[in-house]
Amino acid sequence: MKIPLHTYLKNKRVEQDLKMREVVAMTGIDQALISKFENGSRIPTDDQIISLAKCFEIPYNELKKYQLVEKVYEILANEPYGFEAFMAAEPRIAYLANKKIVDQIQVTPDIKVALERVDELKRELQNIKVEKSIHLQKVEEHFALRFTYESNKIEGNTLTLSETMMVIKEGITISGKSVNEHLEAINHSEAIELLYDFVDRKIDFSEYVLLQFHGLILRGINRANAGKYRNVNVRILGAEHIPPEPYLITKLMEEYFDFYKAMHKSLHPVLLAAEMHERLVTIHPFIDGNGRSSRLVMNLILLMHGYPMAILKGDQTTRLRYFKALESVQINGEPEAFYLLVIEAVTRTLEEKVHLLKPEL
Repeated sequence: MKIPLHTYLKNKRVEQDLKMREVVAMTGIDQALISKFENGSRIPTDDQIISLAKCFEIPYNELKKYQLVEKVYEILANEPYGFEAFMAAEPRIAYLANKKIVDQIQVTPDIKVALERVDELKRELQNIKVEKSIHLQKVEEHFALRFTYESNKIEGNTLTLSETMMVIKEGITISGKSVNEHLEAINHSEAIELLYDFVDRKIDFSEYVLLQFHGLILRGINRANAGKYRNVNVRILGAEHIPPEPYLITKLMEEYFDFYKAMHKSLHPVLLAAEMHERLVTIHPFIDGNGRSSRLVMNLILLMHGYPMAILKGDQTTRLRYFKALESVQINGEPEAFYLLVIEAVTRTLEEKVHLLKPEL
């Protein structure tokens, strides 16, 4: 695409010996607008691109690419740091757009060994004959509570583990803690209940499921945006990664679910869970609640495949490692550190669960 869209359009009209009024008649587009398209002062809309492609008998996708180039150029030209942002985002754009994504999911020797340990523990857990009981219920509640506490802590919630338990289980208001911190604990706990319900009913992961999770996460906190994709630009505090423009969200989310459909039967479930977590938080489709929603999605996929929750910790050291591992994928396209972080979290839960449920001899 060595020439801009306006030159391309004018060249096509001239090549086909079409008068401006003939293009108007064939497309239904006002002559003043067509003049603006040809002098570069206006970019055609999607509907106008369809009409122009038919008029000039050129493939829609070819003309659409020219339009997108102009949109990107317009955004970058009006941003003081546009070029630097584009250079920073380029590796991640290539990573997300690459259709041969399977080739990029490299199972290194370290990942392979770690996954073998996970599957060994999973088999050990499955071989433990556990009847439904108060003990089993308490074990599951323990992990659900830890998940809520740690996931909220990663996002800055200051409730302690015991305070989180009192808010969820006893409805107690904790002095000195904000209303939103209480709502975050309650909402996340109910989102986990919904997660278990989806697993019990064998409801597969989909956009509907994701928006249900997000709607619960922001319930009572941000009603206007709960369960809805963002329509504004956002920035992640302290992160190099710049989330995509809002007009790209719909397409990126379509590709996100396409990836899941293509890989959910072939990729190891723990790696699939990590991928769906990382990809969602990278697209950052929501104004708020992206991290918590991503971790819920990760654990839904794990539980659907018979694995326990991956509880990523919110202490300062682990939190920093978590963010760095995400940026390693987002900035450099290197997922190994994030894979290992998730595998380690699954391993910890498996080891603890085996310890708690295995009968003493």
